Amino acid sequence: MRYRRFGRTGWQVSEIGYGMWGMAGWTGSSDEESLASLDRALELGCNFFDTAYAYGEGHSERLLGQVLKRHAGKRLYTATKIPPKNRQWPAKRAYHIEDVFPADHIGAYTEKSLENLGVETIDLLQLHVWNDAWAGDEAWRRAVEALKKKVLIRAFGISVNRWQPTNVLRALDTGLVDAVQVVYNLFDQNPEDELFPYCREHDIAVIARVPFDEGSLTGAVNAASTWPEGDFRNIYFKPENLGPTLERVDRVRASLPPGISMAELALRFILESQDVSTIIPGMRKLRHVEANIGASGKAALPGEIMSELRGHRWDRQTDFE
Repeated sequence: MRYRRFGRTGWQVSEIGYGMWGMAGWTGSSDEESLASLDRALELGCNFFDTAYAYGEGHSERLLGQVLKRHAGKRLYTATKIPPKNRQWPAKRAYHIEDVFPADHIGAYTEKSLENLGVETIDLLQLHVWNDAWAGDEAWRRAVEALKKKVLIRAFGISVNRWQPTNVLRALDTGLVDAVQVVYNLFDQNPEDELFPYCREHDIAVIARVPFDEGSLTGAVNAASTWPEGDFRNIYFKPENLGPTLERVDRVRASLPPGISMAELALRFILESQDVSTIIPGMRKLRHVEANIGASGKAALPGEIMSELRGHRWDRQTDFE
């Protein structure tokens, strides 16, 4: 495993981190398998774990808390997220921040997460949604400053709406944000335009999420794919999105160098960016842990391959406003 500097915090974090969304009651998940996968990730050098209160109403956090307790002698970095009070994803400009992140809500859920994780200090506390219309509000800023002053958190971050990587720049101007979590993958390359240069200049860490485009970039999604009722992928891969996605996946498959899987290629493309501090693929099974962590430490992709992969950029629009 290779390690990267996590922005101005100075932490050395594994370039392949651990996304824990799937460990919160998804169909086919089990706590026993999840805990074994987490332990295996530690053995392979992973030291950065990203969870959230909303992942099973604290269930994912409590699983991580068990791991932290068993490995108390290791320096592991815990990142979690405060859910929006109105429980609406994604954040929209029409929402008032007092309905999403009032100061008392931020404080209360920090305490809940501290209890679930079994720690005295959270390394990275993030807001789970964001709209930059709220950047000027003083209440959330005072709440974050207070948490840092009390050493209840070491660093503060924001998770950005899908396909809206610039919808955080005003918040970054406050100087309070130490890390940004953003969708960045072989299709969604637009964070490179403005967000990454800003973070580079201000020494803000970047967490790349959804590296496999919800599974399409592993090659596991096809026209006959179905998911259980309530699964987010039923919305994400609605017919008008699934067809164009599969067409693009086929074109990526044609770019595969010999001996490299789709998933490995997706991760290694992201790792080529020195602006990315860590990637957090979702992992519930041992074979996924071993394969994903195995992408770390590989040689750089040849320039001609990277040029070809950049041609797969897909600038998608949102209706989140």
